[in-house]
Order: sequence, then C-alpha cells, then structure tokens
Amino acid sequence: MNIGILLNYFKTMDYKFLNKVIDQIVRETVWDDPGYGGDSLDDYRIYGPFVGDDYRWLPYNYMMNPTISDLQSFENHCKGVYGLNKEESEYVWDEWRKIIKDKINNG
Repeated sequence: MNIGILLNYFKTMDYKFLNKVIDQIVRETVWDDPGYGGDSLDDYRIYGPFVGDDYRWLPYNYMMNPTISDLQSFENHCKGVYGLNKEESEYVWDEWRKIIKDKINNG
C-alpha cells in the first residue's frame, strides 16, 4: 500500500462520528427567547455544555460570528469529551452554528 494513501486514511475525519457529536451538542444546547416581543437576535442567550464556569450563557451574535479560536471552551469541550482534534472541532463548530442559527431563526 502506498504510504501517502495510508497517511490520508488516518487523516480522514470520521464524519459519521462527528455528526453524532454535533447531534449531541445540539441536544445539549438551549437558548432563551427574550420574551418581550423584540425582533433582535442580539437579545437571545445561548447555553451549551461547552460554556465555561465563568459564563453561564453567551450572546447569540457572539456565538454566531467568531471563529473557533475565539471560543476556546468549545474546542476544549470537543477534545476533552469526544477526543477531537482541532480540525474536527472546527468542523463540529461550523456545523453546530449552522444548525443552532437555523433553529433559532426558523423555530
């Protein structure tokens, strides 16, 4: 077997596993509707299993706009709980944000 093919095999992300991780983190994520009729997404607060002890929630816009490097607790959560590397954590981060954004925007 070609060593390049073998190395690529071990570098390939296991998307089936990563999608299960995404599903789990989505299930563990909750958000609150500001409840006073405001239309601004800025008022939503997102609670997730990756939010550190210093914060109980994070603002919607903060969660939807930063890169994963801005939210070290997400990467740490993925590594500590699921054993993911940086590339896998970035994939999970991007997909999680898309799903949560869609759920908030479309109910």
